[in-house]
Amino acid sequence: MNAAGKIRRIRLGCTLMLLCLACRPLLNAQSPDSLNRESDTIHKARLTGVLAAQGTLYVASLTGLYFAWYHDYPQSSFHLFNDDNEWMQTDKCGHGVTSYYISRIGYFTYRWSGVKEKKAAWFGGLLGFAYMMNIEILDGFSSEWGFSLGDLTANTLGSMIFIGQQLGWHEQRFSLKYSFHQTQFAQYRPDLLGDNLIQQMVKDYNGHSYWISGNISSFLPGRSKFPKWLNIAVGYGAEGMTGGFSNPAGQGSHPATEFTRYRQFFLSLDVDLTRIPVKSKVLKVIFNVLSFIKIPSPTLEYNTLGQFKAYAFYY
Repeated sequence: MNAAGKIRRIRLGCTLMLLCLACRPLLNAQSPDSLNRESDTIHKARLTGVLAAQGTLYVASLTGLYFAWYHDYPQSSFHLFNDDNEWMQTDKCGHGVTSYYISRIGYFTYRWSGVKEKKAAWFGGLLGFAYMMNIEILDGFSSEWGFSLGDLTANTLGSMIFIGQQLGWHEQRFSLKYSFHQTQFAQYRPDLLGDNLIQQMVKDYNGHSYWISGNISSFLPGRSKFPKWLNIAVGYGAEGMTGGFSNPAGQGSHPATEFTRYRQFFLSLDVDLTRIPVKSKVLKVIFNVLSFIKIPSPTLEYNTLGQFKAYAFYY
């Protein structure tokens, strides 16, 4: 399976996510907590604008994706493809994070429009699921790929993590996050892993880490003085990958280079930017836009090479 298709899909999903994250705070300049206190009376003008914007982004992004990628490849009857072992499941983590954040964005825009809490949680979650589902369906009709049950599972899990927390706690005590650092591996296959920083942030799964970041204060009594913005996070990554399923024998201009593929597990501190009390509307916008990024922090790593490592700051 050509990994570029997966890369383009994740990039498109992340672009949509960032656009919506940026637009939502600019529209209302409020924090998630204040949105939860919005009236349950529907604001027709707001809801119309939200639905129009979502519909336009939805259609435009999927249409653009089709002509930018799928249009150039032959079509086939609908079929399945098993890519569960590709990139040691880091791409599945990317699917989950993207679905989670589209769900989160959808929820906040619906609440801002006056949709009741329970309905907004479900509608937001379904928005994330539906967007990612259409990408999987496009895959299913392409002879180059196929409908991935693994991707479907990751997409569903991402949306349900959001919905379950919102219905159960009326807040997101656990957030899914992403971080990136440059690695040595991209130089060996720059066409696949990227030949500059921006490309590598999307393409080089060796440098991707995916996190579940839990807010500690949300589990403590309300009178607690514990910092509301301080989180603890567990993460997953993998390195040594110069191919999706396996490493090719020759690595470009370095035919003798061989790498061992291995998994990484992390324990780290983190910051929930949306819980930092600030009065500046500009800072609120910035913090909301950047809230999907795991903040560099002291970190412990264990990997399947049997190594324990400690970092003053890992990203």
